[in-house]
Amino acid sequence: MPLTGIDALAFAGPASYLEMTDLARARNVDPSKYLVGLGQRRMAIATPCEDTVTMAVEAGSKALDNFDIDPGEIGTLIVGTETGVDHSKPVAVYVHELLGLDQRCRTFETKHACYGAMAGLTASMDWIASGRARGRKALVIASDIARYGLNTAGEPTQGAGAVAMAVSDTPRLLAIDPARIGDYTRQVMDFWRPLYSKYAFADGHYSIECYLDALVGARLDAIGECSELLESLTACLYHVPFVKMAFKAHQRQMEIELGTQITREQAARWQALDDSYQRLTAPWLSLNADIGNIYTGSLFLALIDLLRQADNAFAGREVSLFSYGSGCGATYCIGTISEGADQWRDALDPSEHLSTRRQLNIDEYEALVLETDNADRQEKLEPSSFGLKDGLFYVGTRDHCRQYQRF
Repeated sequence: MPLTGIDALAFAGPASYLEMTDLARARNVDPSKYLVGLGQRRMAIATPCEDTVTMAVEAGSKALDNFDIDPGEIGTLIVGTETGVDHSKPVAVYVHELLGLDQRCRTFETKHACYGAMAGLTASMDWIASGRARGRKALVIASDIARYGLNTAGEPTQGAGAVAMAVSDTPRLLAIDPARIGDYTRQVMDFWRPLYSKYAFADGHYSIECYLDALVGARLDAIGECSELLESLTACLYHVPFVKMAFKAHQRQMEIELGTQITREQAARWQALDDSYQRLTAPWLSLNADIGNIYTGSLFLALIDLLRQADNAFAGREVSLFSYGSGCGATYCIGTISEGADQWRDALDPSEHLSTRRQLNIDEYEALVLETDNADRQEKLEPSSFGLKDGLFYVGTRDHCRQYQRF
């Protein structure tokens, strides 16, 4: 089977954000509950003119431009999302047109809660391995807006953003071992959004249990009963609905290898867990802490954080990736950082974008949430009224058709 993996990466997100300390004060909550308990510092907030399509296009454009990929090289386009804009028409077909991709391109949307982008990544790898790609690349984009509503339990775990990945048989960033990809599926009701609701329903504690069970199952399918994997890895990357979840996941991985639970009362084991977490996972979570929950893209946001820090000493080192989607589906896999990946650190680093974001006060944030609730029904929206300029934006729905315009 050909060597396949991630050839390009890019992030795009909203122009605004909210400080978690401001949200905590507005909700009469101790800020440490969000900053320490969840591990979140900020969350990206989308305006009514920024949606799944606009973010996917901007991320896809950056991935192609920054990594010198001709749009004509793309033979498959997959958008993983759980916040699509239509029950029938896929986000991917809007993105296909707006990126100017060739008509000889397979295009579809994948939906499995936060697992959709990983499903697209492995499907595109299979497409390349089958020989159907004929030298072309796939473009897989994770694009989502995590929205739970004002004064809800899920409010501090919101966020928005898109991560685009080009996938090829000559990956410049990360090669994924097809022999060490494991899967897990089980029908559970831990998180779901009925057709009649704009907001999701969730059983938070149960969802954490399902996540950890899926990690055990997918890892077992990928590497069997291996008890010494972590020591050989340079990084362990996880699905990150909130940063503290990565610690819980890493704890479960160590418990798998030790064959026993780790509690705070076991001082030596707890210290070993913290040391391992600080070495393998914590350094790659700063973007997740500053952007918030982006559903399908959260795992790959951690990968961007890793690769933007990787020097040439990282080349040839192995990392693990775990993707979880409620409902539930999961994949655990092992990848190897490519030779020369460090040459692309500036190309994938979103620091410049993040430094230009506008900080919202709590009144502005709450007003945006209320306006976004009705955006799908608006015939005309003016991006400038939300402080937006120089980009692709959703500008309203006319005759039941969504309209997009670049400014």
